[in-house]
Amino acid sequence: MDALELCYMSAGELSGLIRDKQVSPVEIVDAHLARIEATEPILNSFITLLPEHARQAASRAEAQIQAGNYRGPLHGIPVGLKDLFNTAGVRTTSGSRVMDNFVPTEDCTVAARFQQAGAILLGKLNMHQFAYGPTGENFDYGHMHNPWNPEMVTGGSSGGSGSAAAAGQCTITMGSDTGGSVRIPAALCGIVGLKPTYGLVSRAGLTPLSWCLDHPGPMVRTVEDAALSMNAIAGYDPKDQATSQRATPDYASALTGSVEGLRIGVVKEYFEAPVDSEVEAAVRAALAQLVEMGATVNEVSLPMFADAQAISGTILMSEAAAYHRDLLASNGGNLTPSVRLRLEAGLFVTAADYLKAQQGRARFNHEMAMLFNDVDLLAGPTEPITAPPLLANEVAVGDRMVGTVAALTQFTRPYNISGTPAISVPCGFSGDGMPIGLQLAGRPFDEATVLRAAHAYEQASEWRLKRPPV
Repeated sequence: MDALELCYMSAGELSGLIRDKQVSPVEIVDAHLARIEATEPILNSFITLLPEHARQAASRAEAQIQAGNYRGPLHGIPVGLKDLFNTAGVRTTSGSRVMDNFVPTEDCTVAARFQQAGAILLGKLNMHQFAYGPTGENFDYGHMHNPWNPEMVTGGSSGGSGSAAAAGQCTITMGSDTGGSVRIPAALCGIVGLKPTYGLVSRAGLTPLSWCLDHPGPMVRTVEDAALSMNAIAGYDPKDQATSQRATPDYASALTGSVEGLRIGVVKEYFEAPVDSEVEAAVRAALAQLVEMGATVNEVSLPMFADAQAISGTILMSEAAAYHRDLLASNGGNLTPSVRLRLEAGLFVTAADYLKAQQGRARFNHEMAMLFNDVDLLAGPTEPITAPPLLANEVAVGDRMVGTVAALTQFTRPYNISGTPAISVPCGFSGDGMPIGLQLAGRPFDEATVLRAAHAYEQASEWRLKRPPV
């Protein structure tokens, strides 16, 4: 079978071939390692690549499957982890040279669950330093480059995860999302990114940015692969007291292909904010298609949308500074200046400011919960723009210039505040060939409905078939 085709097959497609012994995990891993060798000089998706580890794991998986011990749909599937997921015996840098020699003694829960499912770790993926930035620029390990145009950002902070999945370097990647860091690179790189409900996927063994806003989530090329990933990693973990003890469903069984009867609310404030005209046109066309498929779409209002940046920013800055306080004191001079500045700014947020932000969060969450009395999903653009150029501090949105960080996080942060599930799914391309994402968000722990709607739209459109030129 053609090696490049193996790299662009989904886990759902590959798993059937592996189960039926039409292709082996060794062939799949070799194909992906060759793809990485060919594209990594352009993309810089990885901080640490594990070719020998992956080949040995693939040989073990092949022997297990040949012996009749097939573990399920992720057995033999190549996975990459953002480099803040602890991996036993493999360095975990969190995107900073300061952590270059940190080698964990045990896997984080997510890594352990992927291993239990038979997935094969290819390596640790590049990221914005300490996950503190939405662009995917890294001055320690090199910037990540968008496979649709390497002069553009991948988005961040899970930029390497976005480029690796989009370019066929990994079948499944994992990111973490504090203000949009799964969904931003998913939208800008033209893949699917799911931020699950807070507490559904364990954070144990992940370097935190903000304890109460962090969400680990899968970044993949199909919604089915997001569901299969969630089947492996979701669920209670005694190592993370924030995880829910509720039973998790089979997320793949929710992918019925139908949106009949679903009520979708389009947040009007999303389109009152600056939005690129091509992005707005693509998102409105996607919403019209959902109507044709049987959903109802109505405009709704989230008045506190304007407060989301301030609420999220205050909480994030405070908690990030608290976690990294000792590092700042001992090694701050070796951090990237922009990251150091953000961390130091957090030291000046007062307890009163933090508590006011948490009060504002409670009001914001009540307002959002009220919307879900009348709708099943909320919808809008994932990003107001397509991927901006590397190192751009400002971007043009229509006739306005907007700060890049603010532009990239304005539509994603609300769902970190609420902790509700949100997904980005490709819904079109700009005139210069850059991807555009549709964001769908649901009630807490209702990933099934979010995945169902995203999958139905994905299957009814052609965007999933597109491949980047890199």
